Amino acid sequence: MLGPTGHSDTFARDRLPAPQDWPVLDLTGFNYPEWLNVGVELTDRMVERGFGDNVALIGNGRSRTYKELADWSNRIAHALVADYGVRPGNRVLIRSANTPAMVACWLAATKAGAVVVNTMPMLRAAELGKIVDKAAITHALCDTRLMEELVLCGAQSATLRTIVGFDGTANFDGELDRMALTKPVRFEAVRTGRDDVALLGFTSGTTGEPKATMHFHRDLLLIADGYAKEVLAVRPDDIFVGSPPLAFTFGLGGLAVFPLRFGAAAALLEQASPPNMIALIEEHRATVCLTAPTAYRVMMQAMDDGADLSSLRAAVSAGETLPAPVYEEWMARTGKPMLDGIGSTEMLHIFITNRFSDHHPGTTGRPVSGYRAKVVDDAMNALPAGEIGRLAVQGPTGCRYLDDPERQRAYVRDGWNLTGDSFWQDEAGRFHFAARSDGMIVSAGYNLAGPEVEAALLAHAAVAECAVIGTPDEARGEIVQAHVVLRPGQTGDALMVRLLQDHVKKTIAPYKYPRSVVFVDALPKTQTGKIQRFRLKDGGV
Repeated sequence: MLGPTGHSDTFARDRLPAPQDWPVLDLTGFNYPEWLNVGVELTDRMVERGFGDNVALIGNGRSRTYKELADWSNRIAHALVADYGVRPGNRVLIRSANTPAMVACWLAATKAGAVVVNTMPMLRAAELGKIVDKAAITHALCDTRLMEELVLCGAQSATLRTIVGFDGTANFDGELDRMALTKPVRFEAVRTGRDDVALLGFTSGTTGEPKATMHFHRDLLLIADGYAKEVLAVRPDDIFVGSPPLAFTFGLGGLAVFPLRFGAAAALLEQASPPNMIALIEEHRATVCLTAPTAYRVMMQAMDDGADLSSLRAAVSAGETLPAPVYEEWMARTGKPMLDGIGSTEMLHIFITNRFSDHHPGTTGRPVSGYRAKVVDDAMNALPAGEIGRLAVQGPTGCRYLDDPERQRAYVRDGWNLTGDSFWQDEAGRFHFAARSDGMIVSAGYNLAGPEVEAALLAHAAVAECAVIGTPDEARGEIVQAHVVLRPGQTGDALMVRLLQDHVKKTIAPYKYPRSVVFVDALPKTQTGKIQRFRLKDGGV
């Protein structure tokens, strides 16, 4: 039974899945008041608890305390309500790289009662348009350096009526910044319910069409009060650093919610390359790092040249499976475990993990307290130890797709969340990753949908047919590989590879481009003409 709502715009609540399609939620041990605003809990409440002078955010050449962050987000919230007409329940999109300004805007919109949609700066107008249409977004806040694609998107949208720029650097010279500077530092936050939707997390489906996952105010605290408290044991002197975008729930949790919940600090990078992360770790003596195995490999190579990562007490690996050799090398170099874990946008954050006191190479570990997991067959029967099957999970968080009953019923069966991963469980009860079971390509922590890349390639005049698969890669886990049939008169050479790759980068987010392009005379097909991608994986044509 849902609690009361503070939303006057009930779009999100009206589009929750039917009650019978929800997963079983076990909230034992998690008690939150009926009225709850997570933006307040992570800022103003922290000031009240005595953390006002603690550093909350580091980025763009300066540090900001909890008091400064509370005041900053309150001023922006005033502007959103008074100057831009944001009403409780309106969907507000934020387009930005990982900056303190993005965090401040997210907190402000949340305080104003909005349902926030964080998006990556690499998305193009067409990709943004799908998100805007799906969520019927009314307002967008955008780093002024990234306006072009969003303005193009807005010109085609029936709902996006307000686009306002903010300064992603430390200069405060965006329109939103100028409006906010005239406002008071105290803001009476909207009295939202703990079961009001606070966040829509978008994730690609296997078709490339975005899915919107719905997360309540209480959910955002749950992941901190569960995983971050139990596994990471976050303390006020911790400094978090990492590469996942704040637009991903992994990044928002690890680089905003976790540190802010416990009076710690987050050091944010717009370009979170391994060299930049190393520099930040060394400069601020960061203690917790969250990134993918690909980045950890590069960081360890840099240690040979003198990189100092000794301040790190916790290295969290997620986004793709952690190869045992990477774990073992990290242990050998640092004497500390690398904590592999698995989460999903649908579940909000990590639900199975290794721990400081229970870690082993080649295993994802055991469920976070409050969660339970099992390996099942297609009929939902539990499989014995050693057998590979589908991973099913229950706990305090669970999948709720926005207005998508078909996908909801595919992800949730018999009250269990089916994550799209194939796992097996050993005799000791630890879970081991086998493969993605839903056809997604997982490359350096990014989930990529082959059909979306195929559509981009087919828009090029030289391409007659194509099929995209994931192929193993030592550095990135998998890479996108395109098998392309060219039109008559076209030449499959190195220049054509570059032309097609550049075309994809201009059409969809650049990180989705095919790193490998294979030119073929024909694609393997069934008698009915369906492309047999599994044969491409086996090297057949």
